Amino acid sequence: MRRSLLLGLILLLTALAFAQTGKRTELPDAPSASSTPSAPSPQAADLPTKETVDSFMKHMFGYDSSIQWQVLSIRPSPAPHMAEVLVGVKNPEGQQVMRLFVTADRNWAIAGDMMRFGADPFAFNNKEFDARAHGPSRGPKDSPITVIEFSDLQCPACKAAQPTIDRLVTEVPNVHFIFQHYPLESLHPWAFKAAEYGDCVARDNPDAFWKFIALDYQNQESVTAENADAKLKDFVAQAGANPDRVTACVAQPATATRIRESLALGEAVQVTGTPTLFVNGRAVQNVSGVPFEVLKLLAQGTEK
Repeated sequence: MRRSLLLGLILLLTALAFAQTGKRTELPDAPSASSTPSAPSPQAADLPTKETVDSFMKHMFGYDSSIQWQVLSIRPSPAPHMAEVLVGVKNPEGQQVMRLFVTADRNWAIAGDMMRFGADPFAFNNKEFDARAHGPSRGPKDSPITVIEFSDLQCPACKAAQPTIDRLVTEVPNVHFIFQHYPLESLHPWAFKAAEYGDCVARDNPDAFWKFIALDYQNQESVTAENADAKLKDFVAQAGANPDRVTACVAQPATATRIRESLALGEAVQVTGTPTLFVNGRAVQNVSGVPFEVLKLLAQGTEK
């Protein structure tokens, strides 16, 4: 058990070359001034081109015809004098996101996740969450332990991770848990619609929201882009919310705006896939790959 806990902690602290599956396939917007710390960043002329990234990937992985990739984003990194490149990689085993940090001279790249450094490396994330994390929540809001999940209701990995997350909230009963919608629109055609319904269910009946997402995950494979409205309305009714009020809420432009704001928050704290958990500001991307004892230890042993 001790070895398993140690290994899990090492995995959390190690910069990984591949992030959790499910990154949105459209190009993310460049970070806004309000969502990233002010620091010198590469100018547009210093960023690698898509052609350069494609050529790099071809040299690195072109030997295997089963590996496909798509350049998702090329933008200044939060750290000075480096570009951040996200590449979606697909092989027969699934989809992943490769993150590269490229020096301004474009001669060197570091593969993996960049960690904030300092006396409190999670301060930036916690500040963003305090100001902008307004998703459905449960548990005491004044708790010293906050767990935030960024999730996509069409994401199979989110469905697989949900029992672990539910167990964490149950076994650490004083946790303040917040659910943030992060629909991967280009990858999952009905995910944004499901997020809108989920947002409106929470506004109509907060307790029904948790039943709604459980029903969604349980029946995920039966939902298609064509039948999504009918299926989601059925989940609304089964969960105990008012279908008429929820449907009217979904039609309001403000609902889509709230989902976009949740997506922007995820971009600001460098969410690259779903599900991603934040335990008091610490990102845990590969939820299913981290031993439960480690997740519980993080929740019980950290404070803001």
